[in-house]
Amino acid sequence: MAEKRDYYEVLEVAKNASAEEIKKAYRKKALQYHPDRNPGDKEAEEKFKEAAEAYGVLSDPDKRARYDRYGHAGVNGQDFSGASMNDIFSQFGDILGDLFGGGFGFNFGGGFGGGGAQRPVYRGSNLRVRVKLTLEEISTGVKKKIKVNKYVPCQKCNGSGSEDGQMETCKACGGKGQRVMRSGFFTQVSTCNVCGGEGKVIKKKCSACNGDGIVKGEEVIELDIPAGVAEGMQLSVRGKGNAGARNGIAGDLLILIEEEKSKDFERDDCDLIHNLFISLPQAALGCNIDVPCIGGTVNVKIPAGAQSGDIIRVKGKGLPLINSKNRVGDLIVNLNVWTPKKLSKDEEKLMKELLESENFKPHPGANDKGVFDKIRDFFS
Repeated sequence: MAEKRDYYEVLEVAKNASAEEIKKAYRKKALQYHPDRNPGDKEAEEKFKEAAEAYGVLSDPDKRARYDRYGHAGVNGQDFSGASMNDIFSQFGDILGDLFGGGFGFNFGGGFGGGGAQRPVYRGSNLRVRVKLTLEEISTGVKKKIKVNKYVPCQKCNGSGSEDGQMETCKACGGKGQRVMRSGFFTQVSTCNVCGGEGKVIKKKCSACNGDGIVKGEEVIELDIPAGVAEGMQLSVRGKGNAGARNGIAGDLLILIEEEKSKDFERDDCDLIHNLFISLPQAALGCNIDVPCIGGTVNVKIPAGAQSGDIIRVKGKGLPLINSKNRVGDLIVNLNVWTPKKLSKDEEKLMKELLESENFKPHPGANDKGVFDKIRDFFS
């Protein structure tokens, strides 16, 4: 499978482009690669879908922010490669419909306005759910079952909206679903306001759904969440949102990831940070300590003369990069030397003796860096 191109590159806009600039760029691409302008051209069709996919992300502030941070992984599920032209026109009809300054009817058999109306396909709305995950679940990926309340196809009429399955031709448009006005070379088409563009009307509406073909219900959905997801990331399960009216296309289920707070770790992208407290003798003498990591513990060697703020990096003990089998972050152990708040008499006597020792007096040298130097070294 070919690697996805950068969405900004697809629309040929800068990464700081405004919403209006993105919309204008998409309109230009949609016009250039429109199927009616490129009949039978599969390459143009793919570029048309690619532009729609890019616009679907960059025109949405939330999706754009996730894309800017995580790339294509942040908008996993936003893929129009398998979408039909009906899907794209139904989603971006407000943009595509006025490319020529009026409401054009799109006939996917080829050409503008030729060959009669195609029955409109209703699309159900998207649903959004929040899913909380522990860092342990994020490290391996997880399957979760959730119960979702949503609109489902009406069982009584099988989603048709008709009590007896009978339909009759719309008298207002003569079954065409459209009203056509021709002016010179152009044909302007408007949807019939009686049948909604279907060309037919229901003779007797279903008593269970009142002709909509959908009713309120619920569904248990199994989510397959990949390893490496992060707080605020949104995944998409196509076709698991609200059902579309009258056997239309179901919307998508959008999954917003939330991380449960960990008592052992702070997260920095793929790295995990653990704040380890050690005693003054441990810092002075050095020691080996078992430190928590995902799935258990790891033994870490503390060098003699360790200082507060020193950092020990344990390779490969962090979190995986989403959609990557090889890249794994590190466990960052941040050392903190613990000073007791109360001392016994013997301890106080010992500390006073150490106080007079020349070796226990601070002697910062060239290699003893401050906090900001250590932070700079850590991220360099």
